[in-house]
Amino acid sequence: MKLKAAAVLAASTAIFALTGCGGSPAPSTTGSASAGGGSNLITVIVNNPANPYWSTEGAAAKAEGEKLGYKVDVTSHKGDTKAESDLVDAAITNKSAAIILDPANADGSIGGVQKAVSAGIPVFLVNAEINEQGLAKAQLVSNNAQGAALGAQEFVKAMGGKGSYVELKGAPSDNNAATRSNGYATVLSQYPDLKLLDAQVANWDQKEGHDKTQSMLQAHPDLQGVLAGNDQMALGAIAALKEAGKLASVKVGGFDGAPDAAEAVKAGSLSYTVLQPVAEFAKKAVQQADSFIKTGKTGASEEKQAFDCTLITKDNVSKFTSPFTLSK
Repeated sequence: MKLKAAAVLAASTAIFALTGCGGSPAPSTTGSASAGGGSNLITVIVNNPANPYWSTEGAAAKAEGEKLGYKVDVTSHKGDTKAESDLVDAAITNKSAAIILDPANADGSIGGVQKAVSAGIPVFLVNAEINEQGLAKAQLVSNNAQGAALGAQEFVKAMGGKGSYVELKGAPSDNNAATRSNGYATVLSQYPDLKLLDAQVANWDQKEGHDKTQSMLQAHPDLQGVLAGNDQMALGAIAALKEAGKLASVKVGGFDGAPDAAEAVKAGSLSYTVLQPVAEFAKKAVQQADSFIKTGKTGASEEKQAFDCTLITKDNVSKFTSPFTLSK
């Protein structure tokens, strides 16, 4: 990596002191819940399991929870804050011991988290964050700025340091979208021979990625690169480029480390992807929930915890072990 990882990490992971751990319940000496609603149920609320990234998030949390002796209920809000609020209500009604939540909206999800906390149920956020400190017991996310820097440097390499490109952005309601886009810009602004022609929001969605790329191709038929905020949008871009007969001349970069993206890297249609350790932090969130249920403490020193990403290219894609992991 050309950018020093330590510098990127220091600049991107200004983290909050953990609050909200006072007034802890009495520790449990058994595997049963002593915090939250008093049941042995952990509710996991992900975004949309049709996306392999979020499917892995839910599956990893469920497997770890069951390993620790809990009943785990995995549900999804599909990016809808009303659906998310209803699912939080159900978790409260079911007296969940804890909630593991991938927030639908950095601002819009605050009310749901507050509602659970007011009901005495600890909430652990994964993948995305909310714009308020001290409500969730933990916020476990990928180090998106570090990952974006990795991806941008590889995009520069793939483009040969020059040429015109377009960008596909994630949902504006998710802070990760802006963090990645800003991270790309920080690196790419250092290369004056790389020109950004257009940027469109495709909401993390493969079909939108396809349609937005198709539109931008019509406006800029000579574009040479597509920089995507996640793999689903990148795969949509690849489909549009194939249809236009331009894939061989256009470099595409992704972000997530999805199995389909790894296959595309192997095939050469995707220049690279940036793997987010979603299985790792989903598992860690359940472990911290278990610790809090039993002891009143998460075991972590900070509320916000960032997990570094890994670049996947043709050189190391053979080490990819689905889902979303790279062997050491």
